[in-house]
Amino acid sequence: MPSRAHPVRGYLYIASATFLWGVAATLGRAAFTGRLLPKGQTLRPIDPLILSQSRATFSFGILLFALVLLRGWRRLRLPAADVGRMFALGILGVAASNYFYYLAIQRTNVATAIILQYTAPILVLLYTVARGRQRPTLQRVVAVGLAVAGIALVIGIFSSGGFRLDTIGVMAALGAAVSFAIYNIGGHSILARYDRWTVLLYVILGASLFWIVVNPPWKIVAAHYSGGQWLFLVLFSLLSVLAPFSFYFAGLQHLEPTRAIVVSCLEPVFSIVIAAVALGEVMRPLQAVGIVLVLVAIVVVQLPDRGFQEEITLVEPME
Repeated sequence: MPSRAHPVRGYLYIASATFLWGVAATLGRAAFTGRLLPKGQTLRPIDPLILSQSRATFSFGILLFALVLLRGWRRLRLPAADVGRMFALGILGVAASNYFYYLAIQRTNVATAIILQYTAPILVLLYTVARGRQRPTLQRVVAVGLAVAGIALVIGIFSSGGFRLDTIGVMAALGAAVSFAIYNIGGHSILARYDRWTVLLYVILGASLFWIVVNPPWKIVAAHYSGGQWLFLVLFSLLSVLAPFSFYFAGLQHLEPTRAIVVSCLEPVFSIVIAAVALGEVMRPLQAVGIVLVLVAIVVVQLPDRGFQEEITLVEPME
């Protein structure tokens, strides 16, 4: 932590980032249902693929312009091998995670999508234990058990009416968790060597190039999106990527990464509350209990193990 760090300021920065990600989740749900405009007005729904693609592409363009203006081209040049690794993270981590996350929001609801994606720390833990990089302590075994129980309650396995959620939506949310875990596992060595903004630039460039191959520009033109929809997509990119990451990176100047990640667990809370207020999404009591269990498990996973040398701390979210 820097010598002139201000922890309270760091907590406020991280909380601001998580709040914006929560707002973005609700806006994504509104975009998929056509409920973007007030007073009963509707806007034609936007596909999760388009939302993921435009989010990455617009964010890359704006971030590239800002970094070139502030730093120049030379400071953005990286070895080809590292660029390839970042592109892989952009495809397997960011593009996949974003698409599955927004597909889950479209097919289920904000609460289900985000809480299942946030089980990524448990997947990272299982990976590091399997590789011998962390120990299967009682604390961690309990965390895994809490997470599994929480997931079961969230998706309604134990509800009186049986499993009611959309199967594709639930699988997409779990796919987002796997992709987020891949991003975390692959991102540590790169983030140890390069500035976070530079890594973010190349990661979202990789995601953008991938989406261009999957969904070429002429297909986007053929969709005939309106000016209002394009304006929303640009603003969504600022709100869901550049603004929250600015706050998050500012918070890391005042907090250790472990504390920052724990504070970022406010994101599911903000997302669920905002969606409930703005869109009227309602949770059953058992789902609320499941959400609490998953959040507790995430915090427990982040607690340090002083008896073991190598710890894995999650990198920042990629909502």
